[in-house]
Amino acid sequence: QVQLVESGGGLVQAGGSLRLSCAASGRTFSPYVMGWFRQAPGKEREFVAAMTWSGGTTWIADSVKGRFTISRDNAKNMVYLQMNSLKLEDTAVYYCAGSTYRGSTYHLKDYNYWGQGTQVTVSS
Repeated sequence: QVQLVESGGGLVQAGGSLRLSCAASGRTFSPYVMGWFRQAPGKEREFVAAMTWSGGTTWIADSVKGRFTISRDNAKNMVYLQMNSLKLEDTAVYYCAGSTYRGSTYHLKDYNYWGQGTQVTVSS
């Protein structure tokens, strides 16, 4: 059974940084792409960042470009989201997601595995 478990969320002041981690487990889990999405209260879940498991391609949402970075450690089955210069509007539940479908990119509907989410709250 595949599990994605996020950690690293919390409360941070605007301008601060956080690093989210996602631990992937499951013997048969071989993702094509891993990504981060977020959902703020009253809003739809939106794409934040994604990368192919091979590391060859990365996508970053315009709203976080230049501030957030996605990375991975294949040996540890870990994916990270480094978030710098956090803004109030970055407050959301952040979800780690994986897709085993070849050719997947950053579209939410492509992802067939999801974590439970971790809360990120940015205060003024």
